[in-house]
Amino acid sequence: MKQILVAAPHPDDDIIACGGSIAKHCQAGNEVTIVYLTSGDAGGIEYDKDELAALRETEARQAAALLGVNNLNFLKIADGYIEFNRENLIRITSLIRAIKPHTVYIPHERDGCRDHRETHHLLREACKRAGEPFFPECGREPWSVDTILGYEVWTPIEEITYIEDISTFIDRKLTAIQKHHSQLQYYRYDEAVKGLNRYRGIMTGKGDYCEAFQLIKYSVQEIDFIHGIRS
Repeated sequence: MKQILVAAPHPDDDIIACGGSIAKHCQAGNEVTIVYLTSGDAGGIEYDKDELAALRETEARQAAALLGVNNLNFLKIADGYIEFNRENLIRITSLIRAIKPHTVYIPHERDGCRDHRETHHLLREACKRAGEPFFPECGREPWSVDTILGYEVWTPIEEITYIEDISTFIDRKLTAIQKHHSQLQYYRYDEAVKGLNRYRGIMTGKGDYCEAFQLIKYSVQEIDFIHGIRS
């Protein structure tokens, strides 16, 4: 069994970006934890911020459960204001040392959303620090992450280095996305990502529906664990 950590800037980013891969991990018996840096409290002006945060956390739990995930962690950073700072680095590095993930999913560094880019930099640095014999405030036992995969949400990845065939999980992924009712009223993410995953499948020839990633870090030993193309 492998430990998998998915870092999502907002509730729904996890499902849009790698919902099929998450379901695939769960079916394979791997333990998946999703950490939401924000609760998405800025995702709608017709709600009170506390009300919307509670609603989106509920939506996230319902969506994750459909994929087989019950381990959720909400850091409750203000939506739209994720920062690369000491407090956030300590919290995330501590989480990595506690969970001991073999694979970590993060937004790719050129995503068009600022919160996504900040999440990328935070997680990259936290993964690095977690593996070093320093920073005792983050826990006394270092942990080195084997694989880091960059995912796409707002901005498609230009240089793809890893493809995951999610054809048998596409319906479950779309059903999970549709649990995020509060957000679908603004953007039909389900229709957008179905088209994107279909495009990735056709253009790579790896399946009917595929999720695309950047291999940011990997070990030779861990490559056999990753399903898909080899880099």
